[in-house]
Amino acid sequence: MSLSERELAILSFEQGWWSLDGPKESLIRERFQISPEAYYQELNALIDKAEALEADPLVVRRLRRERARRRNGRLGSTVESSVADSTNGGSDS
Repeated sequence: MSLSERELAILSFEQGWWSLDGPKESLIRERFQISPEAYYQELNALIDKAEALEADPLVVRRLRRERARRRNGRLGSTVESSVADSTNGGSDS
């Protein structure tokens, strides 16, 4: 199965949106006629597809790394605060 025109357009947009004029969220609304939240849901599903990796390996790998970094950052801060709480023993002294 190949990628749709919309999926290819999303990959193309991610390849160089920063060279366009305007904030990314505004560009997403204008170009794709959806909210940024819906766009990112589509993007996350797209970068998990083998066809996307075949179509644009550099962009897909970069996006996967960025997603993993964000997830690890969120998980890391949760783990760090849990460890800090447990080493504190629950007291403020």
